Amino acid sequence: MAITVLCDIVSAEQEIFSGQVQYLVASGSYGDLGIMPGHAQLLTTLEPGPVRVVKENGDEEFIFVSGGFLEVQPHRVTVLANSATRARDLDEEAALKAQEHAKELFANQQPDVDYSRATVELAEAMARLRTIQQFRQQK
Repeated sequence: MAITVLCDIVSAEQEIFSGQVQYLVASGSYGDLGIMPGHAQLLTTLEPGPVRVVKENGDEEFIFVSGGFLEVQPHRVTVLANSATRARDLDEEAALKAQEHAKELFANQQPDVDYSRATVELAEAMARLRTIQQFRQQK
């Protein structure tokens, strides 16, 4: 039996995941973070991207988070996401359209465009697509 830690992934709308995990990998502000049982206590921000959860039985699950916080305590890991969606529920076509729309905003160079907002939209669309891609590779 593998050594595990309790993991909760929640958003303002719902609890996405709760259970024992062997480890998880999330997109932190300074790169990907791998969290295993016994990890040092930690509180960090998350960037939009996938959270890869390896459950107690070895099954993997991918969850897209649009940002938020990751907290590691001695016997619990908590992901507090701005929003979260299981990878299998993501709409690839919508993510591709959002990516194209953001790229068009940059290409047109209009004075009334909010480029900081377009940058956020592009990063989130790319993170959704990365989550979908990782989910497909896991199958």
